[in-house]
Amino acid sequence: MAAFIRSVSLKNFRGIAECNVRLRSLQFLVGPNGAGKSSFLDALAFLRDATRDSLDHAIRNRGGVTGVRRRSRGHPTHFSIAVRFCLPSRITGRYSFRIGAKRGGYDLQSESCSLDDGSAHFYVRNGRVRGSASVMPPVSSDRLYLVAAAGLPEFEDVYKGFTQMGFYNVNPAEIAGPQTPQLGEALADQGENTAAVLAELARRAPRRKQRIEEYLQAVVPGIVAVNQVSRGRQETLEFRQRVSGANDSWRFDAHTMSDGTLRALGLLVALFQPASPPWKWAPLIGIEEPEVALHPAATAVLLDALREVSRQTQVIVTSHSPDLLDHKEIRPENLLAVVSRDGNTIIGDPDPASVEAIRDRLYTAGELLRMDQLEPEQTGGD
Repeated sequence: MAAFIRSVSLKNFRGIAECNVRLRSLQFLVGPNGAGKSSFLDALAFLRDATRDSLDHAIRNRGGVTGVRRRSRGHPTHFSIAVRFCLPSRITGRYSFRIGAKRGGYDLQSESCSLDDGSAHFYVRNGRVRGSASVMPPVSSDRLYLVAAAGLPEFEDVYKGFTQMGFYNVNPAEIAGPQTPQLGEALADQGENTAAVLAELARRAPRRKQRIEEYLQAVVPGIVAVNQVSRGRQETLEFRQRVSGANDSWRFDAHTMSDGTLRALGLLVALFQPASPPWKWAPLIGIEEPEVALHPAATAVLLDALREVSRQTQVIVTSHSPDLLDHKEIRPENLLAVVSRDGNTIIGDPDPASVEAIRDRLYTAGELLRMDQLEPEQTGGD
């Protein structure tokens, strides 16, 4: 499976002065708390929010442009995001934008998208657009131009890919409580529509639902199934679990299950959730610290699920857990080391000594992390 997002270049985004990294189909952002792993993942979430909702929503939801751009002595007044992507058609391309701060708000200074086969491109600067179509849609001051260009067939899949990316820090409380009936086409960021997504999987992709239940049984022995059930005007989750001495499995509502069980379920649903054409799987799934509230044995099960799903879709994980990284099949190319130096986040491939140790199977990535020996090779931008 080719990674949907093949590389990311950031400038002045939160604590990241500059980075330029390649991404694989399974990528771990590894480093201590506060190093900036979440900031990197949030840059991709910003791209998703700005295209799916609006640029104004993405900025305001993060505290305004001053909450997004990096704060430093140099007082940068702009930030930029650039990605290289690969569509299901295997067409590759590049998309970027730059946003500057101004009195009372922000300004979309430039934006561009081009497909590497030469079939389509656009470039926006100072409110004017040049592009490959004979008639280009008008520019809007409060939206990315890609939203308007999505009406052109050549840019439609780029837009859909960005809007269908998912980023998760699942909350067991959101999964346990009664849920208002919602669409189950994509899992919400904290898992608040898990019941609806499971029901959708049961209809559209029962084999994926079965894999969720198989992995969940490995985490919590005895679980037979988990299903969406209606409770009046709301819906919730019902677990079926074998109980010693009983002939049939017992039924338990979600609020009686442990946080670890609910979190494991939410993560598995995020990984196996349905997708909309042209994707058969979600283009990219980002997960914040999946090891939280899980027993080390459950973490190993989750790693198996991450590796399985990464053969179908791109998975990016932030972690500071050695247990999650102890598998010998995690190779150096699956890792991005993240550190913070003098308030600046530095992200890069592991340093040569770490790469050699992992490839020669002298240490696992988890063992190097325990010894505080995972450092990025790069010391700044390009």
